[in-house]
Amino acid sequence: MRRSEVLAEESIVCLQKALNHLREIWELIGIPEDQRLQRTEVVKKHIKDLLDMMIAEEESLKERLIKSISICQKELNTLCSELHVEPFQEEGETTILQLEKDLRTQVELMRKQKKERKQELKLLQEQDQELCEILCMPHYDIDSTSVPSLEELSQFRQHVATLRETKASRREEFVNIKRQIILCMEELDHTPDTSFERDVVCEDEDAFCLSLENIATLQKLLRQLEMRKSQNEAVCEGLRAQIRELWDRLQIPAEEREAVATVMTGSKAKVRKALQLEVDRLEELKMQNMKKVIEAIRVELAQYWDQCFYSQEQRQAFAPYYADDYTENLLQLHDAEIVRLRNYYEVHKELFEGVQKWEESWKLFLEFERKASDPSRFTNRGGNLLKEEKQRAKLQKTLPKLEEELKARIEMWEQEHSKAFVVNGQKFMEYVTEQWEMHRLEKERAKQERVSEHSVGRGHHGNQLKNKKQTETEMLYGSAPRTPNKRRGPAPHTPGKVRRLNTTTMSNATANSSIRPVFGGTVYRSPVSRLPPSGSKPVITSTCSGKKTPRAGRYGANKENVELNGSILSEGSVPL
Repeated sequence: MRRSEVLAEESIVCLQKALNHLREIWELIGIPEDQRLQRTEVVKKHIKDLLDMMIAEEESLKERLIKSISICQKELNTLCSELHVEPFQEEGETTILQLEKDLRTQVELMRKQKKERKQELKLLQEQDQELCEILCMPHYDIDSTSVPSLEELSQFRQHVATLRETKASRREEFVNIKRQIILCMEELDHTPDTSFERDVVCEDEDAFCLSLENIATLQKLLRQLEMRKSQNEAVCEGLRAQIRELWDRLQIPAEEREAVATVMTGSKAKVRKALQLEVDRLEELKMQNMKKVIEAIRVELAQYWDQCFYSQEQRQAFAPYYADDYTENLLQLHDAEIVRLRNYYEVHKELFEGVQKWEESWKLFLEFERKASDPSRFTNRGGNLLKEEKQRAKLQKTLPKLEEELKARIEMWEQEHSKAFVVNGQKFMEYVTEQWEMHRLEKERAKQERVSEHSVGRGHHGNQLKNKKQTETEMLYGSAPRTPNKRRGPAPHTPGKVRRLNTTTMSNATANSSIRPVFGGTVYRSPVSRLPPSGSKPVITSTCSGKKTPRAGRYGANKENVELNGSILSEGSVPL
């Protein structure tokens, strides 16, 4: 049983006790029955009026609760619709009072969410407006009268964040471009002469509109200034090159050059002006020293001719080079020719350097070939022979590779320019083939000379052995007595052979000198034209000691040289 029911029964009991008590009082007083009836009616009326009043109040409370529930439900439905959420549903059966309380609580929560969303929307709109004004972009399209959904607010927040990033990147770009523009203007001594340039350089950075159009205009302005700066630098560098060239041609002393050293760097307007003044001064000096300048240009022309491997015909084709009338017109012709040659060399620099490398390698190869045929190189004890052999072997491998590489590059060049690449007036590969053929012919000629000299040397060697035996016999048994009045001359056959040997040697030397040199280098003669080691004077020693002669020891020490020189140890072999 509920406590309220217990209290109701107790109330009834209390009322019953009160009525019994009243009756007892009335009995003691002696109130007649009719008055007791009246008094009982008054008690009933008071009790009934009190209960009716209480019931009315409770009924009023119920009506208020029902009305509040209705209002809350309507408002809640509206808020759910505005906030784009599902309508509120009460779970299970509940009393009127609880329902009203739950609905009222939910309404308050919805109102709070609505307020927060509206406040965030307003804040985002203010930020969007500020960023769009700086970036010159349209505002974000959203209905400010309605309550935004969570998704709409999220998209708006992302949009504002993107605008902030765009602003930051554009501002960074603007600051960077502005710094470069200021540097270029300072370099060019340029003052802002348009409203846009003044806005960029002079106004506050935060006030500058970071629109795409303004950024593009900034970039265009920077490109224009950089172009002017690069043009100015090119002009200044050209003036400096012209000054150095005139200094060299006019042989200006170092003291006078140092006076202009301050303007030999930089490209500002004052530097350019100073450079131009120096050029004008030197040009005037050049006109006053025409012959000296033309001769200096001719020296430079000869250097470029050598670097470009010009043939004699190509050099003679520039007739002003050989003129003696030193006029301004002649100077202009020389200036034009040196500019043309300089450009020609720069365009084909890689090819010319490759040809130069081949020529140097070829000269080194010929030097190693000459040393390889020189028997005196075997007397070396410092390890140079091994180094030379390694370098020679390396050159024999690298030369063909270098020639193939040059051949491919020259063929490509000839296809691009539709003309032949010539060295000293001859196609390069034909030139290379000719050098190899000349080298082969030289080796063949040297081989033939060595064969002929070796056969002459064998006859001379036989006479030397005969003289040696006669000397040893005279030392052992004594020489035959000679008559003082008769003077015995030298053996008739030996001087004649010696003279013939000298004649052969001289003729061979003459033949060697007539061979065409490679690249203007030295012609190397065969070392076999020297007398063999056995042709030297014999060493006279005593035979009484019973020891071997020192000649045998010397022969053992120089065995390597003797064998390679083609002496008595191998008369049938011919060194190649």
